[in-house]
Amino acid sequence: MKRHATAVWQGSGKEGKGNLSSQTGILDNTQYSFSSRFEDGKGTNPEELIAAAHAGCFAMKLSFVLGESDHTPDELKAKCTITLEDGKITQSKIELKAKVPGISLEKFEAAVKDAEKNCPISVLLDTEIVVEFSLES
Repeated sequence: MKRHATAVWQGSGKEGKGNLSSQTGILDNTQYSFSSRFEDGKGTNPEELIAAAHAGCFAMKLSFVLGESDHTPDELKAKCTITLEDGKITQSKIELKAKVPGISLEKFEAAVKDAEKNCPISVLLDTEIVVEFSLES
């Protein structure tokens, strides 16, 4: 499987602007700029997109891991925060709120560790990955 997205940038780093489009069309000339990345401007930014990708990938991988032990989650809510410092991503932190009926804390912790280590975005990121969770069964 291969997926693609396209970025078009015009102008200088600070005054310029760009847009992003994705293969599926969910991003369709979506604006990004210096202000949407480093301030509170309108549009998206690479770190927000990485956070969405990591949260989504982690939650889906965790669901698969839980399914391997015959547990189906009612809900996995993963919030990912990407930290950018001195031009480098230094951390991806996932805050997970989970509802998984009938699972022990020990089994759930093992499943979380598996997903943290093995979701494709975790494997891709060369940074510290932290997962904090609460489990409601």
